[in-house]
Amino acid sequence: MNQYELALVVNAKIEDDARLATLEAVKDLVTRFGGSITNVDDWGKKRLAYEIQKMKEGYYYFIQFDADSTVPNEIEQRVRIMENVIRYLCIRKDA
Repeated sequence: MNQYELALVVNAKIEDDARLATLEAVKDLVTRFGGSITNVDDWGKKRLAYEIQKMKEGYYYFIQFDADSTVPNEIEQRVRIMENVIRYLCIRKDA
């Protein structure tokens, strides 16, 4: 099992319920493909470094999880098409 971190930037213009539903959907993806979530950091609403899709702010979340090497690819394929996710990045943490 490797340690991974998934960084998400979620649309700041949506309602709180939709934003939390997006986060829960991503967490469900991790567990569905055999990963186990170890930590979720909510950084809150931050200003983006540059404008993305005419948005200047987004909600930042960092999800740490343990999984085998196939899980990040499966998660990225599904997060890529999520409507409320502006940007994402999944990296393997060095042990």
